[in-house]
Formats: sequence, C-alpha cells, structure tokens
Amino acid sequence: MVPLRETANSNMNGSATLDRIRVVLVRPSHPGNVGAAARAMKTMGVSRLALVQPRAFPHAEAHARASGATDVLEGASVWKSLPEALEGVVLAAGLSARRRELWLAQRSAREAARELVAAAGGGGEVALVFGTETSGLSNDDMRLCHLPVFIPANPEYSSLNLAAAVQVLCYELRQVAVEWQPPRVDCGEPATVDETEAMFAHLERSLGASGFLDPANPKRLMPRLRRMFGRVRLEREEVNILRGMLNAFKKVD
Repeated sequence: MVPLRETANSNMNGSATLDRIRVVLVRPSHPGNVGAAARAMKTMGVSRLALVQPRAFPHAEAHARASGATDVLEGASVWKSLPEALEGVVLAAGLSARRRELWLAQRSAREAARELVAAAGGGGEVALVFGTETSGLSNDDMRLCHLPVFIPANPEYSSLNLAAAVQVLCYELRQVAVEWQPPRVDCGEPATVDETEAMFAHLERSLGASGFLDPANPKRLMPRLRRMFGRVRLEREEVNILRGMLNAFKKVD
C-alpha cells in the first residue's frame, strides 16, 4: 500500500466541498469493482456512493476489495433508476469515452473537476456518473448529465477499469477542492436535474399540443433543445419562468 500525504493546502472548505459530491455507479456488474471504487473514493476524501441497479450488493467481495473503505460501502445508497439517484443534483458529469451526436462538447477530467467543485463549493449537490464495465453509459443515461467527460488516456490503449476511472476523477476533484475559493459573484440558486427534466417534459408536451412537434416524427427537436439549454446552467427561477411562459401560452390558445 502506498502511503498518501496530506498537502499543506488541504482545508476544511475542501472537505466540505467534497462532501457534496456523490459518485454514481450505474448497473455495476462486478461487486469487486464496487469495493475497489469505494477504496479509490476514500483515498481522495470522497465518501458518498450511490449505486443504480447493482447486480450484487452488498457482497463479500465488495467488502474485501474495499480494503478499509467499508464505511463508504455501508453508507452507499441503492436506487432503482438514475433519475432517482440524481434527485437534488445541480450538476451531473457523465463519463464517456466516445463522442455522441448532438451532445455538448466533452470536457477532460481536469476541466470537469473545476466545474464540479465550483458548483459544490457554491452549496449545490453534484454527481460523477459512471456506466457499466462493458458498455458504459447509455444515451438515456447521458441525457441526464450536463457534462460529458473523458479521461485523456493513451489513444493506443485507453482501457481503464471502473475503479481506475473513479480514482482519476476523484484525484482531479481533490486537487481542485483543496485550493478552491468561492468567486465574488451573485448567482441565483441552480436548478436541479429533476427540475430541468420536469421542464423538458413540460416543454415537450407543450410543443406537441401546439403542433410544432409531431410525436410520430419527432426528428431531433428535443435533443437539439436539450443541447441549446445545456450551454447555460439554468437557475431555478429561470426554469420557473420558462414553465410559467408555457402555461401562459396555453391559456392564450
């Protein structure tokens, strides 16, 4: 075991920021990987683990691979779906090695860490989302994430196991968190994933009712609208304004 030394920059603010970061593993198939991910998290001061439809949990192999990070496993939450696991989250980053059509530009792990720590440092709940060991995150999973994130690995051999990917992202988060200082700007309260998803559902219903969106031939309208809104971080008040506008348009009709 390699000993880790706490840097002089570490402070209580960094720990508080890391406490607002949750690692979400979607449909992990190997309990050993869950335990190894918990160990990777704890070494970097990240303790909140959420599991979506794990194949086997709790499991003896997970505890064995956790190697002293069993408190992370014992505190893990288990969810039936990713939207439930992301409830209350204001910024979700989904790890994906491939570029997907009609998604926002990918951020490197280091770039994403800055945005995640800024959101967590501002008091919001944030999430790092990892997919299955074999196929990663589905398009439906990625749709719920604000940031597509990649690890700039060796292009000739970029294969990382789940725990290694978790370790890289948590390391980057810690390096930013221990030095992060809140900016002197006045921003509104950010909208959560569930609030923005409710807005998109409301928008889709309204577009269908108006005839602008044909449910039988939707083409790429909603993915394009998601990408458009995804370029900015909507605040809760802005989401409420948009939904109020949709309701008002309905009354005019």
